[in-house]
Amino acid sequence: MHHLMTRPARLVGLLLSLAALGAFTTLPAQEVSSNSVEDLTELSLEELLNTSVSTASKSAEKQSDAAGIISVLTSDELRRFGGITLRDILERVPGLIGTSVYMTDRSIVSTRGDQTTNSGNHTLLLIDGRPVRESLESGITSEVFEAFPVSILESVEVIKGPGSVLYGSNAFSGVINLITRKPETNSLSFSAIAGDGGAGGVAGDVTLKSGDFGLLAAVRVLDKPDWETYYRAPGIGHAIVERVTIPNEAVGAFLKAQFKALSFTAAYNQWETAYFVPDYMFLFPAFGVTHWDKLFTNLGYDEQLTDNWRTTANLTYTRSTLDTSSWPFTERDSNDMVAEWTNFLNVADRTRLTFGGLYSRASGNEGPVGGGPRFSDASRSGYAVYGQVDHQFTPALKGIAGVQANKIENIDLDIVPRAGLIWYPAPRVNVKALYSSAFRAPSVNETSLDYFAMQGNANLTPETIDTFDVSVSYNGERHQVAFNAFHSELSSIIYQDRSTGVPTYQNASGKITIQGVELEGKYYVSDTVFLTASLLRQDAEDDAGNPHVTPVAEWTGKAGVSYANTKGVTVGVFDVYRGAMGTTFRTQFNPSPRSYHKINVNVRLDLAKLFHTKLAGNPALVVQIDNLLDKEIWLPAWGLTPGQSLPYDPGRQIYGGLNFSF
Repeated sequence: MHHLMTRPARLVGLLLSLAALGAFTTLPAQEVSSNSVEDLTELSLEELLNTSVSTASKSAEKQSDAAGIISVLTSDELRRFGGITLRDILERVPGLIGTSVYMTDRSIVSTRGDQTTNSGNHTLLLIDGRPVRESLESGITSEVFEAFPVSILESVEVIKGPGSVLYGSNAFSGVINLITRKPETNSLSFSAIAGDGGAGGVAGDVTLKSGDFGLLAAVRVLDKPDWETYYRAPGIGHAIVERVTIPNEAVGAFLKAQFKALSFTAAYNQWETAYFVPDYMFLFPAFGVTHWDKLFTNLGYDEQLTDNWRTTANLTYTRSTLDTSSWPFTERDSNDMVAEWTNFLNVADRTRLTFGGLYSRASGNEGPVGGGPRFSDASRSGYAVYGQVDHQFTPALKGIAGVQANKIENIDLDIVPRAGLIWYPAPRVNVKALYSSAFRAPSVNETSLDYFAMQGNANLTPETIDTFDVSVSYNGERHQVAFNAFHSELSSIIYQDRSTGVPTYQNASGKITIQGVELEGKYYVSDTVFLTASLLRQDAEDDAGNPHVTPVAEWTGKAGVSYANTKGVTVGVFDVYRGAMGTTFRTQFNPSPRSYHKINVNVRLDLAKLFHTKLAGNPALVVQIDNLLDKEIWLPAWGLTPGQSLPYDPGRQIYGGLNFSF
């Protein structure tokens, strides 16, 4: 059993290391961080709203020109609304919602209602544009969502819809790109928070800049309060009732170094919480604590070779491990490497070409904790070439076309295309009509697992999706509004067939259709007051017309209001509403999933500005209230026999503390 929060000497040492780095810097008062109020107020409101994006085409462009439906959380929004974890922050993005499964991926963010599989493998996570992969289950990112040091985020870009043309497997229904701050100044910041039930955390980050060299380093430790609750499962002739303690402990660290065209990035995240497998609790205690670790590294080269040719080369490696404290007493070790070369050419004044290729190597194994025969132990290689062309037909009309050809070992060659038109019928008005497809390759476990409780299938084929998007948006000086409609058809979905004996992975024979409409908007009422809201209506059904085939509500709504001035006061209130899921997910033993409002409050008071005086370390008082209405939230035990639920959120949590910046 791992105990993340019983290492005070190590944690203090990490913070002292950051402080020591900061001690060698001499900082002008205005160089606090790139997220400071002074930096942001230098931008006009229109610049705060209409930021450039880079995720859709792997290069900077206007959001309205991007080949995808994109939502952005800007530096200003991150500052105004705060957030304890990355998952808290991502739940504010229009079209995203937090979900969970019973064991291996307990913290998930799904896109547009697509939670058809029992992990988060349909949404690809990027850190500064590079993929965070996990090969055994094909996409576990729980530890990153719960442990990532969020203070270093510059912005978050989310593509809603397929992205496989440029990003390959798992860029299925969405792509999330975490964009971290550039080390452009010398700065040091650290903070400590405390909450009820022994909860608390410490965090720190430092940036150094000297000539062509820049460094960003960060660390955070978070211990949320234990959740004491009862868990019930069907037994033989009676209900099984267990009193359980659910921990929630996380450690995250980040490092980015840049020198001219070279860069090195590393992220380490670990998380610990409880899991529940109610289908087997009538035989033995199939619940306990799961521990995740993930190490991500990327060595990159980015050079503007000529005025019209830019090239990048990246070597990305991710190692993911998982172990459980109780049945099935399993441990995993997953290793993923991607070597990629991408080029950006301005072929003519109106034409831009993006093309590249990659080689990937994935391997992993699973077996009993502490050693013993492996249930799964396999590796495979993959290759891909891709290209995308953007052509400006007229100043008001742009066309996009792209394709990727990919070949994964033991799987047939696959082609995924993208095409679309972007039209500006009037000043500030933007219309997009897009078609895109994507795939998710079967994971190592899905093809190779050999265990008495689950069997792999070497004959699995990739899952596929075809999506049509239409959007209309208006980008004003103070406000931004967009209407999106989408229609997706999912085929060959991989599922656990429990109809005969041992559960076995199979491709579903029919299709799932997910379609819906979304409205989102942002509005700066003034320099100090900001409003944002979104509404999503989606439905998912199979070929037989069965509705509610994913554990996501048909209706979700989000709204936030914030006040932030230059005198040291920032207050933000954000509500995430999830609608009811009807009788499909009603449970017999544990609380049934219900509609809820999850309201979070963020308050920051910069004391030196507030009291018009100089204070060492520029101290700020911070308060974060999660789940203000104190609603206990349970979600469907997705991936198991219907009629079970999982504990998801224990209710109100209040944190208060101090932040110091130098």
